[in-house]
Amino acid sequence: MEIRPIFSALLRNKTGPILVALQVALSLGILANALHIVNERREVVARPSGLSDEASTFYFTVRNLNTDGPEQQLATMKREADVLRAVPGVVAVANVTQMPLSRSGSNSSVALDQRQERESAIASQYVSGDSLVKAYGLKIVDGRDFVPSEYVEINENQQRELPKQIVISKPLADKLWPGQSAVGKTMYFGTGEGSQGTQVVGVVERLQSAHAEVGERGDFAVHIPARLYGNPGALYAVRTEPGQRDRVIKDAEEALRKSSATPMILDVKTVEEDRKNRYRGDMALSWMLITVSVLLLLITCSGIVGMASLWVTQRRKQIGVRRALGARKLDILRYFIMENFLITSTGVFGGLLFGVALNHLMVSKLEMARLPIPYLVGGAIVFWALGILAAYGPAWRAASISPAMATRSV
Repeated sequence: MEIRPIFSALLRNKTGPILVALQVALSLGILANALHIVNERREVVARPSGLSDEASTFYFTVRNLNTDGPEQQLATMKREADVLRAVPGVVAVANVTQMPLSRSGSNSSVALDQRQERESAIASQYVSGDSLVKAYGLKIVDGRDFVPSEYVEINENQQRELPKQIVISKPLADKLWPGQSAVGKTMYFGTGEGSQGTQVVGVVERLQSAHAEVGERGDFAVHIPARLYGNPGALYAVRTEPGQRDRVIKDAEEALRKSSATPMILDVKTVEEDRKNRYRGDMALSWMLITVSVLLLLITCSGIVGMASLWVTQRRKQIGVRRALGARKLDILRYFIMENFLITSTGVFGGLLFGVALNHLMVSKLEMARLPIPYLVGGAIVFWALGILAAYGPAWRAASISPAMATRSV
């Protein structure tokens, strides 16, 4: 089949094909970038926190309504931790300052040398007088966990000096000492004369930060072996046996209230709830972009169908003449399919350029990742297939026109 007659017909009526091609180009550029963003968001949402079993982990925030002094507060914290450990179904408990994904916690700048003008990284600080390796189910990949003698007790109102040993996450270790073992290395909190040096004794495979930032910073974490006291309130992370979490929550709350001679304020949250809340915006963005993409596909498809149907109506007599002169149904069908394929192809090539330009703009302004080529190639294939499928119905109706149509108005 010759292409030249098709081009000639399109050039005589340029408005419709141009509008459809522009529609395809805009849809392809937006669709490719939208799906890329959706995939990025999905990967972010699926990032592991480092906890061995998020479904079995929860935490209490406890505040006792009393006027105890710092030493009494320390004794209460130890007693409450022991009460929680005694609840059937509890695997491990840790008094800790923050939880992964909770969006509430503290960070600290870290450096390799206190003489640095700028920090090497920003890390989330997990301060706990108990083993987070046991409480969170973390995996040691280098070095060791803390030994009992390395845990210290710090009155926040009097003492500022931190312990001399730390455990860090592997992403942070790779950032500070790429290609080397971090065990035995010295890391500083802050820079300048006031910075404090500590020695790395262990590296865990992963421990996500409290705010779970997007990018490498979300996996930078430090475990400091200290039990902080002196301020009201405490946070206890609890890991239970699989399937026992909900029961343990009820039993643990009852046990805590019974163990206290004074009223207390208890707030309980699960890690699953924190994950859902942390990524609520990402999931909403993903579904919004998916909805927009589907609507764009439907609009583009309806545009192609509408244009093809209009052309069939306008050319009924022309098609009847061709049929009377010996054109087969297959010839008419191929003609309209090829015509729409050429229009769609023009839009696809324009969409590839628009998609790259749009991604370049987002990379420069929003610091997003570059659009991988497979998204553009996949989008092009989708719109080529969509163009053929959308034009098939009108093309089949055109091929079914009787040769008698050529003589009805004679």
